[in-house]
Amino acid sequence: MTDDDRPRCAWPGRDPLYRAYHDTEWGVPERDGGALWEKLMLDGFQAGLSWITILRKRDAFRQAFAGFDPERVAGFGEGDVARLLGDTGIVRSRAKIDATVGNARAFLAMRDRGEDFAAFCWGAVGGRVRQNAWRAGEVPTQTAESLALSKALKARGFKFVGPVIVYAWMEAVGLVNDHLVTCFRHAELGGPPS
Repeated sequence: MTDDDRPRCAWPGRDPLYRAYHDTEWGVPERDGGALWEKLMLDGFQAGLSWITILRKRDAFRQAFAGFDPERVAGFGEGDVARLLGDTGIVRSRAKIDATVGNARAFLAMRDRGEDFAAFCWGAVGGRVRQNAWRAGEVPTQTAESLALSKALKARGFKFVGPVIVYAWMEAVGLVNDHLVTCFRHAELGGPPS
């Protein structure tokens, strides 16, 4: 069986970039606070769009947003916002750009209060990957955990972190294992056998 023949979730289709993302990154537990923040910002930019659009622009986003360094992004001013609104390599939404700058400030405020972003995020699932066992058509778009985490993020000043965005992000960063039980990655990421 070749890599292309392995059973996998249906959503990446046959697109090589999407398949590589599915096979090597999506659902892998991320414990670094900065990487978690970056991925949450990208999921916010995805709102109303397909993930493949953001994935194709991810390098441009990283360049435009100073490598998603919260310290640098928190210092962005009107000149930076104008630059970003003119950058055809990214999604040019004033609301999403403003939210990312504000979310960098919220991230730093948490840090300054002694609140570790990674520990905060992982606390939503008790510090361990939630191993789900979904079949096609069963995966929810939000859960009680994503609703609670969304509310907690909003209470800390975050924007573009509704429960659906948060759940998609929880899947992407491996807080939950939502690879279908029929997908080869499900068991590789610790899920019970199908």
